[in-house]
Amino acid sequence: MPSRQKKVIFCLAGVLSFACVLVVAAAMGTPFWVKGTVLCKTGAQLVNATGSELEKFVGKISYGLFHGQRLKQCGLGGRPFRFSFFPDLLDAIPASLHVSVILFCSVLIVFSSVASAFFMYNAFGSPYETLQGPLGLYLWNFICCFCSCLVMILFASEVRLHRLSEKISNYNEGSFVYKTHTEQFDRSFWIILFTFLAHGLNILLIRMAGIQFPFQEAKEADVNVGASDLMY
Repeated sequence: MPSRQKKVIFCLAGVLSFACVLVVAAAMGTPFWVKGTVLCKTGAQLVNATGSELEKFVGKISYGLFHGQRLKQCGLGGRPFRFSFFPDLLDAIPASLHVSVILFCSVLIVFSSVASAFFMYNAFGSPYETLQGPLGLYLWNFICCFCSCLVMILFASEVRLHRLSEKISNYNEGSFVYKTHTEQFDRSFWIILFTFLAHGLNILLIRMAGIQFPFQEAKEADVNVGASDLMY
């Protein structure tokens, strides 16, 4: 492939990696990872609410990695309330799992930045080592894909398996019990999926630039050595 086309491909991949840095950093600070509704179970049972009457006992909740907000509905009107995970909810949530999600998001930002820098370096510079050369680009993007997968898996398990929305809703509630009514992942969560797909696309762009996969190249070298040994 002509060097000009390689430069264009590497520049496009570098821009994608830098876009991943920006969107993940923005997503970490927003309270739009999960949104849903929460039913005030105690209030609904007290008046035996059914059908359309349940709407008076269904509040809203949305949160991210650091903060969020909820609207309590127990038949007496909505009561908005803002909360922060650190340090308020550390005793109520699986703190180690939550911190792991934040940690891998930070690692994802760091390695996306590294991938973007090395794409630009390979487009306009003269790489001279494996980690700085074209083959090293596979490494950085595989790490980014791995980190984005971990973020989605860990956060999904925290929300679904550990019932994070219910724990947040019932925090410091002495007389009322809340239960998750509806729950879905919001746009900030799906940004992580976009990041995974973007780095997967970068891997394809590297291959389109004519750079063989590292393991494929090593395998071909082993086959050639074995054939020469048989001949001599």
